[in-house]
Amino acid sequence: MSASLSDTEFDNLLNDTNLDLEAEATSSVVAPSVAPLPQQDLTFFGKIPVNVTLEVASTEISLRELMDVDISSVIALDKLAGAPLDVKVNGALFAKAEVVVVNGNYGLRIVELSGSSLSDLTK
Repeated sequence: MSASLSDTEFDNLLNDTNLDLEAEATSSVVAPSVAPLPQQDLTFFGKIPVNVTLEVASTEISLRELMDVDISSVIALDKLAGAPLDVKVNGALFAKAEVVVVNGNYGLRIVELSGSSLSDLTK
């Protein structure tokens, strides 16, 4: 496109106060038609083992305090009794849960999902 404008036409364009650039831009934008991606069979990934851990709480103590620990010692943690515990998958927070007993074994009842996607768990 090598159309040239005269000085008069150029001045008219600059001085034209009736330009509605936003309306013109939105009316000329056409949404591209995107073909839906084919659904992939993800059942293979269901066989990959992951490490699920339950973190009760944590605390930071000095090495001196740790060296003084013996059989009757109590280390105070940073979580209130009864608060949901952290469920981690491969070290990344996945959910909050409470401990339950199922057929004599400990189990977890999920009370809140963290919103992490699978990609967050692989970092």
